Amino acid sequence: MSTADAHAAPTADAHAAPTAEAPPAHTVTERNGRAATAGELAPLAFAGYAHFTAIQVRDGRVRGLDLHLERLRSASVELFGRALPDDRVRSFLRTALEAGPADLSLTATVYSPAGEFTVAGPDAEPEMLVRTGPAASGPKGPLSLATVEYERVLPAVKHVGEVAKTYYLRQAVERGFDDAAFLDRRGRLSEASIWNLAFWDGDAVVWPVAEMLGGTTMGVVRRQLERLGVPQYDREITPADLPELAGAVVMNSWTPGVAVHRIGSTALPAAPSFLELLHRAYQAEPLTSL
Repeated sequence: MSTADAHAAPTADAHAAPTAEAPPAHTVTERNGRAATAGELAPLAFAGYAHFTAIQVRDGRVRGLDLHLERLRSASVELFGRALPDDRVRSFLRTALEAGPADLSLTATVYSPAGEFTVAGPDAEPEMLVRTGPAASGPKGPLSLATVEYERVLPAVKHVGEVAKTYYLRQAVERGFDDAAFLDRRGRLSEASIWNLAFWDGDAVVWPVAEMLGGTTMGVVRRQLERLGVPQYDREITPADLPELAGAVVMNSWTPGVAVHRIGSTALPAAPSFLELLHRAYQAEPLTSL
């Protein structure tokens, strides 16, 4: 599928954006619960009409499994008009896990067998491609983010083929930043290239309001913060609002928080207690068996 794998193992450089690496020694690639052949994969190599979720598996179990299943279900309905049953999705994921180590990264991609530029008939059931690789935990940070005016198509869907994410990442690195954060047409910060953004006002966690992808890690952290009684709220955040904030992080399937020390021209203070809080909330989410 024509997407840079945003959830491959990160580079050793704590400040650099992830780059392509040699294939890991142990990987599994399965189509609909069985080993995928080269002939089955070939038509997908240049396809871009699909969606996916990225999961970190620990001890053979998953945090936020319900959020991953809901993501796959709702995105399939949006893109294909129908979705695979949850029990079948779980069986495909389980089969892939059984072939690998207890700790790994997993990407589950759903696509239509009809391919791109085609409207599939009502009987065309989506198919699933599952790939596993080494467990990942993301860069250490802190990171600097260049700001870019950009709005993703279908922002609520984690879809493949998003050339802009890698394009703006490359531009940001050329400008001396580690990655890129997106501004919508109203000047609001929404998300970063492969990350959700979260901020700290000194007392509460602040989530930006804009059209964006609601990450599964973000969902896990939000509900655990609520259970822990930690204040959190949503608000529109523009670059002009950044000086009043007490910290910022990015998060995705790798990690519930990597510190951000600069967005655009604005420096942000270190907030180790904020970072620790997010990691504690994430760890409070129980691991679930498939």
